[in-house]
Order: sequence, then C-alpha cells, then structure tokens
Amino acid sequence: MHHYRTHTCGELTETDINTKVKLSGWIHSKRDHGGLLFIDLRDQYGITQIVVDKNNKEFSLLEHLRLESVVKVSGEVISRSKETKNKKITTGDIEVLIDQVEIISVSNVLPMQVAGNEHYGDEIRLKNRFLDLRREKVKNNIILRSKVISFIRSIMIKNGFQEFQTPILTAASPEGARDFLVPSRIHSGKFYALPQAPQQFKQLIMVSGFDKYFQIAPCFRDEDARADRSPGEFYQLDIEMAFIEQDDIFNLLENVLTQTFKKFSTKTIAEVPFPRISYFESLQKYGTDKPDLRNPLEIKEYTDFFRNDQINLNIFKKIINNGGVMKVIVAPIGKDRPRSFFDKLNNWAKEEGASGLGYMTFNKEGNGIVGKGPIAKNINTEMQKKLIVDLSIKEDDGVFFICDEMNQAIKFSGKVRTKLAEELKLIKNDKFMFCWIVDFPMYEIDENTKKINFSHNPFSMPQGGLDSLINKDPLEIKAFQYDIVCNGIELSSGAIRNHNPEIMKKAFEIAGYSEEIIKREFPALYYAFQFGAPPHGGIAPGIDRIVMLIAGEKNIRDVTMFPMNQKAEDLLMGAPNFVKEEQIKELNINLIDEKE
Repeated sequence: MHHYRTHTCGELTETDINTKVKLSGWIHSKRDHGGLLFIDLRDQYGITQIVVDKNNKEFSLLEHLRLESVVKVSGEVISRSKETKNKKITTGDIEVLIDQVEIISVSNVLPMQVAGNEHYGDEIRLKNRFLDLRREKVKNNIILRSKVISFIRSIMIKNGFQEFQTPILTAASPEGARDFLVPSRIHSGKFYALPQAPQQFKQLIMVSGFDKYFQIAPCFRDEDARADRSPGEFYQLDIEMAFIEQDDIFNLLENVLTQTFKKFSTKTIAEVPFPRISYFESLQKYGTDKPDLRNPLEIKEYTDFFRNDQINLNIFKKIINNGGVMKVIVAPIGKDRPRSFFDKLNNWAKEEGASGLGYMTFNKEGNGIVGKGPIAKNINTEMQKKLIVDLSIKEDDGVFFICDEMNQAIKFSGKVRTKLAEELKLIKNDKFMFCWIVDFPMYEIDENTKKINFSHNPFSMPQGGLDSLINKDPLEIKAFQYDIVCNGIELSSGAIRNHNPEIMKKAFEIAGYSEEIIKREFPALYYAFQFGAPPHGGIAPGIDRIVMLIAGEKNIRDVTMFPMNQKAEDLLMGAPNFVKEEQIKELNINLIDEKE
C-alpha cells in the first residue's frame, strides 16, 4: 500500500463505504460541533470531509493544528447522514472516520486565507502566490491553461504541423518593442537579446525546407503591463506555413480557435468563416482596429449634414470648416431616460479629454417621432426628418455626436460606443465574437519625424508586390497583414511574408533603409533569401489571452502561474535583484551610480 495515500481527496464515493483508506492533503477548514470535529481535507483533486470525535486520541492534535497544515490520515469511509450530504462536490455522499493522523508539515499563521472568496490586493496575492494558487478559482484557471495548451498542441499535430524549439538567446532586434538584453561574458561588450518573438527563426525554418511549424513559444518584451498583457514575458501559439496564401492561415486558425473555445467554454462561438473587416472600415465603423462585435452599436460619419445652412450649430461648423468630421452613434436608450444619465455621460466625456458629449433623444409625437434636447433646438423639423431617415432612428433612440479632427473623432467615438453599450447593457456577454482585421496599410507617416515608416510588420508582402511599390503612393499600399480579434481583444497579428529579396529591398528603401542597413540589421533573413525562399506566412495568437477569455477573467495575471506586478517585479522571488560585484566584473560592465 502507498505510504501517503490510497485515494485522492476528490475520488471517494458511496462505492468506497466500509473501505479502509489513506488520504494526504492540506487542512482546508475545521468545524467543531461539540466534541465532534469535522475537517475538510484538500488536495489538487478535491475535498474530502474527515471526522474525529473527542474520544479519539488524535482529536486534540487536530483541534489545535492550524489551517493549511499538511497531514496524512487513515480511516474508514462511511456514509454521511442524509441531511449533511453535499451534492456540490464529488465526495459529498461520504466522509472518513479517522483512526490515525500523521503530521507532515505544520503551517504558520496565514497571511491570506485559502478557503473562502475574500478579496485580496495584488501585492499580498503575488507575494504569497503559492497560497493564492491553492485557492479554487486560481487553481482551476492554471489547470485550464494546461489543458488548453495540451489540446491546441494535439490539434496542430493532427493538422500535420511539427513542433520545433527556437533559441532563447539571440540577437537584438531593431524593430518592435524594447529588448531584454543579456551581456556576454566571453564576448566583452556584446549582448544577446531574449526573443520578442521567434519571427526571423520561424521564417528561416520555412527557408530550410520545413512545411508546417508551430511552437508554444515564450516571448520577452520590456513593455509596461496592461490588463491583457504581462510585463516581461508571455506565451504564444507560434505558427508558420510554406506555400500558402492568406486564406490558408484563416482556415487553419478558425478551426483551431473554434475547436478550443467550444471544448472549454459553454458560450456561443461565432460561426466560421469569421467576418473580415478592413482596417479602414473598422476604424470608421467601430472607432478601433480591435472591435468588440458583441456590441451592436455602430459609428457613422455624418459631416455634410452639419454643413447645411439650415443647421444653426456654429460650434460644430467651426470644427468641420477647419477640416474636422462629425461622428454619430444611434443607441436604443429607452423611454424617459433621466437627465442624470446624460449628465453622467457628459462628465465622463470631459474626464476623457473631450469638451463634452452632445446628444438628442427621439420620442413619439403624434404619428411620428421628434428630437429633443439642446442640439434639437437648433435643427428645424425638415432637417430632423432627414436626420431620422438617414440614420434609421426609431422611437426611444438617442443620437450622440462626436465632432473633432479625424483621428481624435475616430478614437473618441470608439470609446463612446463602448461606454454606451456598457451603460445600456447591450454587450452580449454569452458570446465569443471573432473577426479578422485585414488590409492594413503598408506604410504610415511617423508623427514625430513626418517621414514614411512601416505601419505594422516590415517583413510583410505588399499587396501588388513590386509593382505597387514602384507605381503607387506608399500611403495607399495595403499589406497582406491581418489581426485576429475576439470580444475586443487582439489575439494576434500575422502576415504573408515578403520572401523576395528585390521586393524586400524596395519595401525597406521606401521606409528609408538602404540595402546596407538591411544586411546589417537583418543579416540572416537577407542572406537566406538569396538561396531560394518559398512563399510563406504565419500568425501567433497569445496563449495567455486565449485562456483569459475562456476563463472569463479580466486580467491576464489570473491565468498566469507566477506573474509579475505592474512594475515588472516578482514579489515572491524578489526579481529583479542586485547581483554580486564579482558577477558584474565577469561581464566587463561598469554600473553608474544614480546619485552621480
């Protein structure tokens, strides 16, 4: 018989009654019922209720033992009385009557409780993450993560992909986020970098003749934390395929995501194929390139209406005459919405940096509907009728107006769309709504230098190939780049890669990079492409974000085993920390005293 246990704490049922068993686990909770002590014993698999009465020699020992101490118990499985059975747990029909107890490990006074649902701040949770991980919700999230990764890996293998590991120590990248650098001891003055992503390596795998690659890849970026992004490191499902087009990537990932979300969630999943929305359309209709399609509200541009001489709204006309635009959102606000609702929205708009949020409400009057509110007073009956027809306004709708220069109007209208949907409870929380954002611009104007630069990924293939690079305005060139978005969260960017050296040289030339710079900054890819490169493309959806969505969590830390805090500190391990002076000397590094 096993020394520590014959069964786990989530295993025993009525079929085990009258059986002698051994269980080991943590003391989850205790209840003293007048000389009869009930203890919930917990391990990863569940909870078993154990019982000891005051006549048992082990009673005093267990009575004074702190919660979260680890014990081994031996005893007999008996049936619970009818009124004490617990149908919420697998072992709810039985309990174990204790014969013998062995203390394995004694717990100190707990800095945070494991049992119950008490809320604790991030600092105490991260400092005591090993205790936090014992709590039911967090534990289940981490187990879910493991199952999701295992399931995704099996799908990829079934689809003919092979898993290869790429280097962790590599060269610094001139593009993207800030690198984590690792000084070399044997190459004085030189540094490795932790990979922001296996981007160049996976392209080199395609050039090497492999057809379908994937990896559950660790990635490292020296970025600030956000709710949907861990500081420092994250994991992604890294994918690359040879001899493919954009649709091949879409078909593969739609299959992977649909199967995964259906396997681990009961929510409704968007049907395939997922909607494809151009980058420009997404900005105009949703105010973002990461639209949440659970939100039914859409943004419309309605600038020309306010140029009409019959409209007496100079505050809008002044902005429009200076090149600004008018964005409008129609929302079903319901009957008799109080003034406080609009005042609250107006105050929120000011907190967001806007001058306010104009609105009109539409109520039934006679055989039609009529606009009300401060803006309505400046729009005559005839023009109101046009407004109603143009915007398909219905009874008890509200119309909200955002007037600003184009970029600001787009950004703020996107925020207004989300805010209205939240306030009016329009978001369909029982759904996962996916979409592809496509046709990203290849180039953009850098706001600081006013020069043309890559807008997304410099390794992407321009639509139209070399011809478009030679004959088109760079700002009109679209790239074979795409994002996959779910419920307003970007899961991944991807692209069909530029595998042609001549196209690569021209694409970089437009962005101000000479051939010499390409050779210096991207030596491996440039060199490899001289020896026959297949057309290829890929994508890399974030594992952390996939699990966060499935688990219904709002912060990525709740699905990460040992996360850092917002300041990129590991409070449990004490990282980052100072190292010994001799280690610094070995690396030929001089540290600058901040006081100096």
